[in-house]
Amino acid sequence: MRSSTETSRTLPSSATRTFPPGPKTSFLNTLTYRPGRDPLEFFSAITREYGNVAYLRLASEQLFVVSDPAAIKDVLVTHNQNFHKSRGLEKIKILLGEGLLTSEDDFHLRQRRLIQPAFHRDRIAAYASTMVSYGDRMRSGWTDGATYDISREMSRLTLLVVGKTLFDTDVESQARDVGEAMTGLMDSFWSLMLPFGEYLQYLPIPHMRRGRQARLRLDDIIYRMIGERRAKLGDRGDLLSMLLMAQDDEDKGRGMTDKQIRDEAMTIFLAGHETTANALTWTWYLLSQAPDVERRVYEEIQRVLGDRLPTVADVERLPCITRVVTESMRLYPPAWLVGRRAVNEYRIGDYSVPPRSIIVMSQWIVHRDGRHYSDPLRFDPDRWTAEFKATLPRFAYFPFGGGPRQCIGESFAWMELVLLAATIAQQWRFELVPGHPVVPHAAVTLRPKHGMKMIARRR
Repeated sequence: MRSSTETSRTLPSSATRTFPPGPKTSFLNTLTYRPGRDPLEFFSAITREYGNVAYLRLASEQLFVVSDPAAIKDVLVTHNQNFHKSRGLEKIKILLGEGLLTSEDDFHLRQRRLIQPAFHRDRIAAYASTMVSYGDRMRSGWTDGATYDISREMSRLTLLVVGKTLFDTDVESQARDVGEAMTGLMDSFWSLMLPFGEYLQYLPIPHMRRGRQARLRLDDIIYRMIGERRAKLGDRGDLLSMLLMAQDDEDKGRGMTDKQIRDEAMTIFLAGHETTANALTWTWYLLSQAPDVERRVYEEIQRVLGDRLPTVADVERLPCITRVVTESMRLYPPAWLVGRRAVNEYRIGDYSVPPRSIIVMSQWIVHRDGRHYSDPLRFDPDRWTAEFKATLPRFAYFPFGGGPRQCIGESFAWMELVLLAATIAQQWRFELVPGHPVVPHAAVTLRPKHGMKMIARRR
Protein backbone atom coordinates (compact mmCIF):
# COMPACT_ATOMS: atom_id res chain seq x y z
CA MET A 1 0.00 0.00 0.00
CA ARG A 2 1.28 3.44 -0.85
CA SER A 3 2.16 5.75 2.01
CA SER A 4 1.05 9.34 2.23
CA THR A 5 1.08 12.42 4.37
CA GLU A 6 -2.21 13.78 3.15
CA THR A 7 -3.98 16.60 4.91
CA SER A 8 -7.59 17.49 4.24
CA ARG A 9 -9.58 20.67 4.00
CA THR A 10 -12.63 22.09 2.33
CA LEU A 11 -12.21 23.80 -1.02
CA PRO A 12 -14.08 26.55 -2.78
CA SER A 13 -16.28 25.17 -5.56
CA SER A 14 -14.13 26.87 -8.17
CA ALA A 15 -11.03 24.83 -7.25
CA THR A 16 -9.45 22.72 -9.98
CA ARG A 17 -10.41 19.09 -9.54
CA THR A 18 -7.72 16.43 -9.54
CA PHE A 19 -8.94 12.88 -8.95
CA PRO A 20 -6.88 10.12 -7.34
CA PRO A 21 -6.00 6.92 -9.21
CA GLY A 22 -8.52 4.10 -9.35
CA PRO A 23 -9.94 1.27 -11.44
CA LYS A 24 -11.45 2.08 -14.79
CA THR A 25 -15.14 1.34 -14.88
CA SER A 26 -17.26 0.30 -17.83
CA PHE A 27 -20.78 1.60 -18.39
CA LEU A 28 -22.13 -1.75 -17.18
CA ASN A 29 -20.08 -1.54 -13.98
CA THR A 30 -21.48 1.88 -13.19
CA LEU A 31 -25.00 0.42 -13.26
CA THR A 32 -24.28 -2.48 -10.90
CA TYR A 33 -23.18 -2.42 -7.29
CA ARG A 34 -20.21 -4.73 -7.54
CA PRO A 35 -19.14 -4.63 -3.85
CA GLY A 36 -22.13 -6.83 -3.01
CA ARG A 37 -20.29 -9.85 -4.43
CA ASP A 38 -17.48 -9.66 -1.86
CA PRO A 39 -17.20 -6.16 -0.40
CA LEU A 40 -14.26 -6.96 1.88
CA GLU A 41 -12.07 -8.12 -0.97
CA PHE A 42 -13.48 -5.51 -3.35
CA PHE A 43 -12.38 -2.53 -1.25
CA SER A 44 -9.21 -4.26 0.00
CA ALA A 45 -8.04 -4.92 -3.57
CA ILE A 46 -8.61 -1.28 -4.53
CA THR A 47 -6.57 -0.11 -1.55
CA ARG A 48 -3.75 -2.56 -2.27
CA GLU A 49 -3.57 -1.43 -5.90
CA TYR A 50 -4.09 2.32 -5.62
CA GLY A 51 -3.00 3.34 -2.13
CA ASN A 52 -4.38 5.55 0.61
CA VAL A 53 -6.86 7.41 -1.61
CA ALA A 54 -8.55 5.77 -4.58
CA TYR A 55 -11.40 6.86 -6.84
CA LEU A 56 -14.08 4.86 -8.59
CA ARG A 57 -17.64 5.17 -9.85
CA LEU A 58 -20.35 2.76 -8.76
CA ALA A 59 -23.84 3.17 -10.13
CA SER A 60 -24.44 6.92 -10.03
CA GLU A 61 -22.03 7.50 -7.14
CA GLN A 62 -18.48 8.83 -7.03
CA LEU A 63 -16.54 7.02 -4.32
CA PHE A 64 -13.23 7.90 -2.66
CA VAL A 65 -11.77 4.98 -0.71
CA VAL A 66 -9.61 6.46 2.06
CA SER A 67 -7.36 4.41 4.35
CA ASP A 68 -4.97 6.98 5.80
CA PRO A 69 -5.69 7.52 9.55
CA ALA A 70 -4.92 11.25 9.40
CA ALA A 71 -7.33 11.78 6.49
CA ILE A 72 -9.98 9.68 8.26
CA LYS A 73 -9.61 11.86 11.36
CA ASP A 74 -10.12 14.97 9.25
CA VAL A 75 -13.33 13.60 7.74
CA LEU A 76 -14.84 12.25 10.97
CA VAL A 77 -13.59 14.90 13.40
CA THR A 78 -11.88 18.02 12.07
CA HIS A 79 -14.24 18.73 9.17
CA ASN A 80 -17.21 16.63 10.21
CA GLN A 81 -19.64 19.50 9.56
CA ASN A 82 -18.96 19.16 5.84
CA PHE A 83 -20.28 15.59 5.77
CA HIS A 84 -23.54 13.70 6.05
CA LYS A 85 -24.12 9.98 6.28
CA SER A 86 -23.58 8.16 3.00
CA ARG A 87 -25.52 5.87 0.69
CA GLY A 88 -25.62 2.84 3.00
CA LEU A 89 -27.31 4.67 5.86
CA GLU A 90 -29.49 6.64 3.47
CA LYS A 91 -30.84 3.28 2.32
CA ILE A 92 -31.08 1.83 5.82
CA LYS A 93 -33.54 4.59 6.70
CA ILE A 94 -36.08 2.20 5.20
CA LEU A 95 -35.62 0.25 8.43
CA LEU A 96 -34.42 2.78 11.00
CA GLY A 97 -36.29 5.90 9.89
CA GLU A 98 -34.89 9.13 11.33
CA GLY A 99 -33.13 7.44 14.23
CA LEU A 100 -29.88 8.53 15.83
CA LEU A 101 -27.82 6.51 13.35
CA THR A 102 -29.40 8.04 10.23
CA SER A 103 -30.63 11.54 11.18
CA GLU A 104 -28.64 14.67 10.35
CA ASP A 105 -27.77 18.18 11.52
CA ASP A 106 -29.92 19.89 14.17
CA PHE A 107 -32.40 17.03 14.44
CA HIS A 108 -29.58 14.58 15.12
CA LEU A 109 -28.09 16.86 17.78
CA ARG A 110 -31.48 17.21 19.47
CA GLN A 111 -32.09 13.47 19.54
CA ARG A 112 -28.58 12.71 20.80
CA ARG A 113 -29.05 15.22 23.61
CA LEU A 114 -32.31 13.56 24.64
CA ILE A 115 -30.84 10.05 24.56
CA GLN A 116 -27.42 10.74 26.09
CA PRO A 117 -28.55 10.43 29.77
CA ALA A 118 -29.40 6.76 29.22
CA PHE A 119 -25.70 6.15 28.58
CA HIS A 120 -24.31 8.16 31.50
CA ARG A 121 -21.48 6.29 33.22
CA ASP A 122 -23.39 5.77 36.48
CA ARG A 123 -26.43 4.43 34.66
CA ILE A 124 -24.32 2.11 32.52
CA ALA A 125 -22.69 0.72 35.66
CA ALA A 126 -26.16 -0.13 36.99
CA TYR A 127 -26.74 -2.31 33.93
CA ALA A 128 -23.81 -4.60 34.79
CA SER A 129 -25.69 -6.99 37.07
CA THR A 130 -28.39 -7.49 34.42
CA MET A 131 -25.78 -8.32 31.79
CA VAL A 132 -24.10 -10.89 34.04
CA SER A 133 -27.43 -12.37 35.13
CA TYR A 134 -28.46 -13.09 31.55
CA GLY A 135 -25.00 -14.47 30.77
CA ASP A 136 -25.26 -16.79 33.77
CA ARG A 137 -28.72 -17.92 32.69
CA MET A 138 -27.51 -18.75 29.19
CA ARG A 139 -24.40 -20.67 30.29
CA SER A 140 -26.53 -22.72 32.68
CA GLY A 141 -28.66 -23.97 29.80
CA TRP A 142 -25.85 -25.47 27.72
CA THR A 143 -24.90 -29.16 27.65
CA ASP A 144 -21.33 -30.40 27.72
CA GLY A 145 -20.30 -31.73 24.31
CA ALA A 146 -23.32 -30.30 22.50
CA THR A 147 -23.01 -28.31 19.27
CA TYR A 148 -24.40 -24.78 19.12
CA ASP A 149 -24.48 -22.02 16.57
CA ILE A 150 -22.62 -19.56 18.79
CA SER A 151 -23.56 -16.71 16.47
CA ARG A 152 -27.23 -17.38 17.17
CA GLU A 153 -26.61 -17.91 20.89
CA MET A 154 -24.74 -14.62 21.24
CA SER A 155 -27.43 -12.79 19.28
CA ARG A 156 -30.09 -14.12 21.64
CA LEU A 157 -28.02 -13.22 24.69
CA THR A 158 -27.26 -9.64 23.68
CA LEU A 159 -30.87 -9.14 22.58
CA LEU A 160 -32.05 -10.12 26.06
CA VAL A 161 -29.53 -7.73 27.61
CA VAL A 162 -30.50 -4.72 25.50
CA GLY A 163 -34.19 -5.51 25.90
CA LYS A 164 -33.98 -5.49 29.69
CA THR A 165 -31.40 -2.76 30.29
CA LEU A 166 -32.64 -0.20 27.78
CA PHE A 167 -36.34 -1.08 27.49
CA ASP A 168 -37.04 -2.88 30.79
CA THR A 169 -38.66 -5.67 28.81
CA ASP A 170 -37.95 -9.39 28.80
CA VAL A 171 -37.89 -10.20 25.09
CA GLU A 172 -36.92 -13.86 25.44
CA SER A 173 -40.15 -15.05 23.82
CA GLN A 174 -39.43 -12.79 20.83
CA ALA A 175 -35.70 -13.53 20.49
CA ARG A 176 -36.22 -16.11 17.73
CA ASP A 177 -38.41 -13.74 15.70
CA VAL A 178 -35.89 -10.92 16.05
CA GLY A 179 -32.98 -13.18 15.07
CA GLU A 180 -34.76 -14.39 11.94
CA ALA A 181 -35.79 -10.84 11.10
CA MET A 182 -32.21 -9.62 11.39
CA THR A 183 -31.03 -12.35 9.03
CA GLY A 184 -33.72 -11.34 6.54
CA LEU A 185 -32.59 -7.73 6.70
CA MET A 186 -28.92 -8.63 6.17
CA ASP A 187 -29.79 -10.78 3.16
CA SER A 188 -31.57 -7.86 1.48
CA PHE A 189 -28.95 -5.17 2.26
CA TRP A 190 -26.87 -5.24 -0.93
CA SER A 191 -29.98 -5.34 -3.11
CA LEU A 192 -31.13 -2.12 -1.44
CA MET A 193 -27.81 -0.58 -2.48
CA LEU A 194 -28.57 -1.12 -6.18
CA PRO A 195 -29.90 1.78 -8.25
CA PHE A 196 -33.60 2.12 -7.37
CA GLY A 197 -33.06 -0.47 -4.62
CA GLU A 198 -35.73 1.15 -2.48
CA TYR A 199 -38.27 0.14 -5.13
CA LEU A 200 -36.92 -3.40 -5.55
CA GLN A 201 -38.12 -4.22 -2.04
CA TYR A 202 -41.71 -4.25 -3.32
CA LEU A 203 -41.03 -6.79 -6.08
CA PRO A 204 -41.75 -10.52 -5.50
CA ILE A 205 -38.04 -11.34 -5.10
CA PRO A 206 -37.64 -13.94 -2.30
CA HIS A 207 -34.87 -12.28 -0.29
CA MET A 208 -36.45 -8.83 -0.71
CA ARG A 209 -39.79 -10.20 0.45
CA ARG A 210 -38.08 -11.67 3.52
CA GLY A 211 -36.48 -8.30 4.22
CA ARG A 212 -39.84 -6.54 3.96
CA GLN A 213 -41.49 -9.07 6.26
CA ALA A 214 -38.61 -8.71 8.70
CA ARG A 215 -39.16 -4.97 8.99
CA LEU A 216 -42.86 -5.52 9.68
CA ARG A 217 -42.08 -8.03 12.43
CA LEU A 218 -39.61 -5.71 14.10
CA ASP A 219 -42.03 -2.81 13.84
CA ASP A 220 -44.69 -4.88 15.53
CA ILE A 221 -42.37 -5.68 18.45
CA ILE A 222 -41.25 -2.08 18.94
CA TYR A 223 -44.70 -0.48 18.61
CA ARG A 224 -46.11 -3.03 21.05
CA MET A 225 -43.50 -2.03 23.64
CA ILE A 226 -44.29 1.66 23.10
CA GLY A 227 -48.03 1.08 23.42
CA GLU A 228 -47.71 -0.94 26.61
CA ARG A 229 -45.46 1.66 28.18
CA ARG A 230 -47.66 4.62 27.20
CA ALA A 231 -50.50 2.93 29.04
CA LYS A 232 -48.42 2.96 32.24
CA LEU A 233 -46.19 6.02 32.06
CA GLY A 234 -43.45 6.48 34.64
CA ASP A 235 -39.69 6.54 34.95
CA ARG A 236 -38.46 2.97 35.15
CA GLY A 237 -34.85 4.07 34.72
CA ASP A 238 -34.51 2.84 31.15
CA LEU A 239 -34.11 4.42 27.72
CA LEU A 240 -37.72 3.89 26.70
CA SER A 241 -38.95 5.81 29.77
CA MET A 242 -36.66 8.69 28.86
CA LEU A 243 -37.89 8.76 25.28
CA LEU A 244 -41.53 8.75 26.33
CA MET A 245 -41.08 11.51 28.91
CA ALA A 246 -38.57 13.61 26.95
CA GLN A 247 -39.59 17.16 26.23
CA ASP A 248 -37.46 19.35 24.03
CA ASP A 249 -36.99 22.88 25.37
CA GLU A 250 -36.16 24.05 21.86
CA ASP A 251 -39.42 22.65 20.47
CA LYS A 252 -41.97 24.28 22.83
CA GLY A 253 -41.67 21.42 25.27
CA ARG A 254 -43.16 18.88 22.87
CA GLY A 255 -42.52 15.22 23.39
CA MET A 256 -41.73 12.65 20.71
CA THR A 257 -44.36 11.06 18.53
CA ASP A 258 -44.70 7.27 18.47
CA LYS A 259 -42.92 7.31 15.09
CA GLN A 260 -39.93 9.24 16.50
CA ILE A 261 -39.73 6.93 19.49
CA ARG A 262 -40.01 3.93 17.19
CA ASP A 263 -37.10 5.18 15.06
CA GLU A 264 -34.83 5.72 18.07
CA ALA A 265 -35.91 2.51 19.79
CA MET A 266 -35.35 0.49 16.59
CA THR A 267 -31.87 1.98 16.16
CA ILE A 268 -30.79 1.22 19.73
CA PHE A 269 -32.62 -2.11 19.80
CA LEU A 270 -30.79 -3.41 16.74
CA ALA A 271 -27.43 -1.65 16.99
CA GLY A 272 -27.30 -2.41 20.71
CA HIS A 273 -27.35 -6.16 20.25
CA GLU A 274 -26.25 -6.94 16.67
CA THR A 275 -22.74 -5.48 16.86
CA THR A 276 -22.03 -6.86 20.35
CA ALA A 277 -23.24 -10.31 19.35
CA ASN A 278 -20.91 -10.30 16.35
CA ALA A 279 -17.94 -9.15 18.44
CA LEU A 280 -18.52 -11.98 20.93
CA THR A 281 -18.97 -14.55 18.16
CA TRP A 282 -15.67 -13.64 16.51
CA THR A 283 -14.00 -13.63 19.93
CA TRP A 284 -15.02 -17.23 20.64
CA TYR A 285 -13.85 -18.25 17.18
CA LEU A 286 -10.44 -16.61 17.62
CA LEU A 287 -9.98 -18.11 21.09
CA SER A 288 -10.81 -21.56 19.70
CA GLN A 289 -7.87 -21.12 17.31
CA ALA A 290 -5.45 -19.91 20.02
CA PRO A 291 -5.45 -22.34 22.96
CA ASP A 292 -2.54 -20.58 24.68
CA VAL A 293 -4.50 -17.30 24.76
CA GLU A 294 -7.65 -19.11 25.83
CA ARG A 295 -5.75 -20.71 28.71
CA ARG A 296 -4.48 -17.31 29.92
CA VAL A 297 -8.02 -15.92 29.79
CA TYR A 298 -9.21 -18.70 32.08
CA GLU A 299 -6.25 -18.24 34.43
CA GLU A 300 -7.09 -14.54 34.76
CA ILE A 301 -10.72 -15.37 35.53
CA GLN A 302 -9.68 -17.85 38.21
CA ARG A 303 -7.24 -15.36 39.72
CA VAL A 304 -9.65 -12.40 39.76
CA LEU A 305 -13.06 -14.03 40.16
CA GLY A 306 -12.63 -17.58 41.37
CA ASP A 307 -16.12 -19.04 41.27
CA ARG A 308 -18.07 -15.81 41.83
CA LEU A 309 -19.78 -13.87 39.05
CA PRO A 310 -18.10 -10.69 37.77
CA THR A 311 -19.27 -7.21 38.71
CA VAL A 312 -18.73 -3.81 37.17
CA ALA A 313 -15.76 -3.32 39.51
CA ASP A 314 -14.02 -6.29 37.86
CA VAL A 315 -13.94 -4.83 34.36
CA GLU A 316 -10.68 -2.98 35.01
CA ARG A 317 -9.27 -6.07 36.74
CA LEU A 318 -9.59 -8.21 33.62
CA PRO A 319 -6.96 -6.76 31.26
CA CYS A 320 -6.33 -10.04 29.40
CA ILE A 321 -9.99 -10.33 28.42
CA THR A 322 -10.05 -6.66 27.46
CA ARG A 323 -7.05 -7.16 25.16
CA VAL A 324 -8.66 -10.24 23.62
CA VAL A 325 -11.86 -8.33 22.81
CA THR A 326 -9.83 -5.38 21.49
CA GLU A 327 -7.88 -7.64 19.16
CA SER A 328 -11.02 -9.47 18.09
CA MET A 329 -12.60 -6.17 16.98
CA ARG A 330 -9.39 -5.28 15.17
CA LEU A 331 -9.49 -8.41 13.02
CA TYR A 332 -13.27 -8.67 12.74
CA PRO A 333 -14.74 -5.21 13.35
CA PRO A 334 -18.55 -5.50 13.70
CA ALA A 335 -18.87 -2.10 12.00
CA TRP A 336 -16.58 -2.80 9.06
CA LEU A 337 -17.07 0.37 7.01
CA VAL A 338 -17.92 4.04 7.58
CA GLY A 339 -19.18 6.28 4.77
CA ARG A 340 -19.66 10.04 4.58
CA ARG A 341 -21.19 12.16 1.82
CA ALA A 342 -19.50 15.51 1.14
CA VAL A 343 -21.79 18.53 1.39
CA ASN A 344 -19.31 20.97 -0.18
CA GLU A 345 -16.19 20.58 -2.26
CA TYR A 346 -13.43 18.98 -0.19
CA ARG A 347 -9.74 18.24 -0.53
CA ILE A 348 -7.66 15.26 0.52
CA GLY A 349 -4.01 16.05 -0.10
CA ASP A 350 -3.72 16.87 -3.80
CA TYR A 351 -7.12 15.40 -4.65
CA SER A 352 -10.49 17.09 -5.03
CA VAL A 353 -13.70 15.58 -3.72
CA PRO A 354 -16.79 17.04 -5.45
CA PRO A 355 -19.99 17.75 -3.52
CA ARG A 356 -22.18 14.67 -2.93
CA SER A 357 -19.26 12.33 -3.42
CA ILE A 358 -18.93 9.52 -0.88
CA ILE A 359 -15.81 8.97 1.20
CA VAL A 360 -15.49 5.31 2.22
CA MET A 361 -13.35 4.43 5.25
CA SER A 362 -13.10 0.75 6.16
CA GLN A 363 -12.14 -0.53 9.60
CA TRP A 364 -11.55 -3.93 7.99
CA ILE A 365 -8.82 -2.43 5.78
CA VAL A 366 -7.20 -0.01 8.23
CA HIS A 367 -7.19 -2.48 11.15
CA ARG A 368 -5.27 -4.96 8.99
CA ASP A 369 -2.71 -2.49 7.66
CA GLY A 370 0.85 -3.73 8.11
CA ARG A 371 2.11 -0.16 8.54
CA HIS A 372 0.32 0.00 11.89
CA TYR A 373 0.30 -3.64 12.99
CA SER A 374 3.15 -6.12 12.73
CA ASP A 375 2.01 -9.49 11.34
CA PRO A 376 -1.43 -7.89 10.90
CA LEU A 377 -3.43 -11.05 10.18
CA ARG A 378 -2.26 -12.80 13.35
CA PHE A 379 -4.51 -12.87 16.42
CA ASP A 380 -2.19 -11.32 19.01
CA PRO A 381 -3.91 -9.72 22.03
CA ASP A 382 -0.51 -9.07 23.60
CA ARG A 383 0.20 -6.37 21.03
CA TRP A 384 -2.14 -4.05 22.98
CA THR A 385 0.40 -2.75 25.46
CA ALA A 386 0.22 0.81 26.80
CA GLU A 387 3.32 1.65 24.76
CA PHE A 388 1.84 0.28 21.55
CA LYS A 389 -1.43 2.17 22.02
CA ALA A 390 0.47 5.39 22.67
CA THR A 391 2.25 5.17 19.30
CA LEU A 392 -0.74 3.98 17.24
CA PRO A 393 -2.30 6.69 15.05
CA ARG A 394 -5.70 7.72 16.42
CA PHE A 395 -7.73 6.35 13.52
CA ALA A 396 -5.67 3.25 12.88
CA TYR A 397 -8.22 1.62 15.23
CA PHE A 398 -11.78 2.90 15.26
CA PRO A 399 -14.29 0.07 15.82
CA PHE A 400 -16.93 2.53 17.09
CA GLY A 401 -16.35 5.27 14.51
CA GLY A 402 -15.29 8.69 15.71
CA GLY A 403 -16.11 12.36 16.05
CA PRO A 404 -19.51 13.80 17.03
CA ARG A 405 -21.25 10.76 15.54
CA GLN A 406 -19.18 8.20 17.42
CA CYS A 407 -21.34 5.35 18.71
CA ILE A 408 -23.31 6.63 21.70
CA GLY A 409 -23.27 3.16 23.26
CA GLU A 410 -19.50 2.56 23.14
CA SER A 411 -19.02 2.45 26.93
CA PHE A 412 -22.08 0.20 27.25
CA ALA A 413 -20.65 -2.16 24.62
CA TRP A 414 -17.16 -2.37 26.13
CA MET A 415 -18.54 -3.22 29.57
CA GLU A 416 -20.95 -5.77 28.13
CA LEU A 417 -18.25 -7.47 26.06
CA VAL A 418 -15.85 -7.89 28.98
CA LEU A 419 -18.51 -9.00 31.49
CA LEU A 420 -20.20 -11.50 29.17
CA ALA A 421 -16.88 -12.91 27.95
CA ALA A 422 -15.76 -13.40 31.56
CA THR A 423 -19.08 -14.91 32.64
CA ILE A 424 -19.13 -17.46 29.82
CA ALA A 425 -15.41 -18.32 29.78
CA GLN A 426 -15.56 -18.97 33.53
CA GLN A 427 -17.42 -22.24 32.83
CA TRP A 428 -17.10 -22.93 29.11
CA ARG A 429 -14.69 -23.11 26.21
CA PHE A 430 -15.60 -23.74 22.58
CA GLU A 431 -14.20 -25.81 19.73
CA LEU A 432 -15.01 -25.05 16.10
CA VAL A 433 -16.89 -27.95 14.50
CA PRO A 434 -14.40 -29.63 12.11
CA GLY A 435 -14.97 -28.52 8.54
CA HIS A 436 -17.33 -25.69 9.44
CA PRO A 437 -16.72 -22.83 6.96
CA VAL A 438 -15.80 -19.52 8.59
CA VAL A 439 -16.55 -16.75 6.08
CA PRO A 440 -17.10 -13.10 7.07
CA HIS A 441 -20.27 -11.66 5.54
CA ALA A 442 -20.16 -7.88 5.22
CA ALA A 443 -23.59 -6.26 5.14
CA VAL A 444 -24.71 -3.66 7.67
CA THR A 445 -22.45 -5.45 10.16
CA LEU A 446 -19.77 -8.14 9.85
CA ARG A 447 -21.43 -11.49 10.51
CA PRO A 448 -20.20 -15.06 9.94
CA LYS A 449 -21.90 -16.02 6.69
CA HIS A 450 -22.61 -19.61 7.74
CA GLY A 451 -23.08 -18.99 11.42
CA MET A 452 -20.47 -20.31 13.88
CA LYS A 453 -21.03 -23.99 14.73
CA MET A 454 -19.04 -24.81 17.86
CA ILE A 455 -18.85 -27.62 20.41
CA ALA A 456 -19.30 -26.45 24.02
CA ARG A 457 -16.85 -27.94 26.55
CA ARG A 458 -17.54 -27.48 30.26
CA ARG A 459 -14.49 -26.62 32.32
